[in-house]
Amino acid sequence: MLAQPHVQLYGTVDEVMYAGFKDQLAAAPTEGPLVVSITTLGGDPEMARAMGDSIRLLRDYTGRETLFLGKVAVYSAGATFMSAFPVETRFLTRGTRLMLHERQMSGSIDLTGPLTSLPAILKAKLHEIEQSVLIQEEGFRAIVNGSQVSFDTLREKATSNWYIDAEEARDLGLVLDVI
Repeated sequence: MLAQPHVQLYGTVDEVMYAGFKDQLAAAPTEGPLVVSITTLGGDPEMARAMGDSIRLLRDYTGRETLFLGKVAVYSAGATFMSAFPVETRFLTRGTRLMLHERQMSGSIDLTGPLTSLPAILKAKLHEIEQSVLIQEEGFRAIVNGSQVSFDTLREKATSNWYIDAEEARDLGLVLDVI
């Protein structure tokens, strides 16, 4: 069953992948377990969250079993997508690597205008950062839920890009098995 996924995703996690995901999901059989595979070096974490939410809704409202298969590379946003699947339904192929890291942000703040308007600009950016941290932590908790890895361990290791090979991921309980 895992050898022939119903939904096969590869490449950058973005709007194009999300569109392909929705199309493949709509075309998949409606009975039996649904197998979804992904190979990605990462991308947009919000697109990963959106795909993951579709999986969660499918599972929660139909009772259908959903299986995750990571192939070769499940980096960054790919791991965010993986977090939508319970650990007992996650699988990796031999030689696959997971990469978990903190969300990235770049930008600058233009403090131009009347002095009384500047605090609002700074507060808006601070709120964006605070919400991004909360979303990151929700994802980290979902990744480690049911595993032997603590939230604090992931949070600590994610600051420097934590690469985990398939066997270690299995041994840590982040996935059920390596195939």
